[in-house]
Amino acid sequence: MYHSKISGLGYYVPENIVTNDDLSKIMETNDEWIQERTGIQERRHIIRGEDTTTSMGVKAAKIAIERSGVANEDIDFVIFATLSPDYYFPGPGVLVQRDLGLRTVGALDVRNQCSGFVYAISIADQYIKTGMYKNVLVIGSELHSTGLDMTTRGRGVSVIFGDGAGAAVLSREEDLSKGILSTHLHSEGQHAEELSLIAPGMGKRWVTDIIADNDPNDESYYPYMNGQFVFKNAVVRFSEVINEGLQANNLQVSDINMLVPHQANLRISQFIQQKFRLTDDQVFNNIQKYGNTTAASIPIALTEAWEQGKIKSGDLVVLAAFGSGFTWGSVIIRW
Repeated sequence: MYHSKISGLGYYVPENIVTNDDLSKIMETNDEWIQERTGIQERRHIIRGEDTTTSMGVKAAKIAIERSGVANEDIDFVIFATLSPDYYFPGPGVLVQRDLGLRTVGALDVRNQCSGFVYAISIADQYIKTGMYKNVLVIGSELHSTGLDMTTRGRGVSVIFGDGAGAAVLSREEDLSKGILSTHLHSEGQHAEELSLIAPGMGKRWVTDIIADNDPNDESYYPYMNGQFVFKNAVVRFSEVINEGLQANNLQVSDINMLVPHQANLRISQFIQQKFRLTDDQVFNNIQKYGNTTAASIPIALTEAWEQGKIKSGDLVVLAAFGSGFTWGSVIIRW
């Protein structure tokens, strides 16, 4: 039995900055309204034709691989987490394998939205623990901007999300006191439609239905979120799954050196920080700059925290996420 460790991290965000004031020019909103509810000041949106979900993932992956010291030919498996793939099928995992020029290794796509990166890390960890693989590339990448209702009608959702990608290389670690100590995953599908995008989908409305109806008021292909319901569930599940991870490893809240939560809403992160009585130095947030990048948010934040020297060897790092599905999870890491 082995442990897995994060041997390399990287992220990429588009250069195009969209501020709250920019959004106020195309919908009825303002900087104060957005910041009060979400904490977001700006986000990144791609310029059409310059980036895709896959290309952003590849750019982040190249940085992570270089930093890991692992050669491309030594990558054994690819896991790609996203809710915004380039195509309905195939998924972006195989496109990354192609674009990075990797061997004909397996490629797996994870569709767990905001919890996607945590789920993907857990899967990679199991493969490495059992000895099946030695180096696994994990990517979280999202392109939200081209699929949002950028009008006043959609402002409750559209002001929240941004584009970007983050990546990690997980490698075998023989010292069982280091690396990923445990992962914890949950779901509660009875609330699946409270944060969802219904169409196009084979179950209710496929492309042919949308085209046939040609209804300008059809909102089924835009994201829907029951904001207050999601918030109330998120703060409960975040707390539960963080405690679950600590208890599984006989650790205390005081042992946490860095908590990197999914960047869903700054108010959720602040609530959790206050509940656990963590200092500003123990929690990393960057939603102010990037908005909610769903599966990309944790790897982007984790990379930035590491780059800024906020994560050091021996630190206890906790990753936690909650999102659409409802799905949630945590990862406990001894750096």
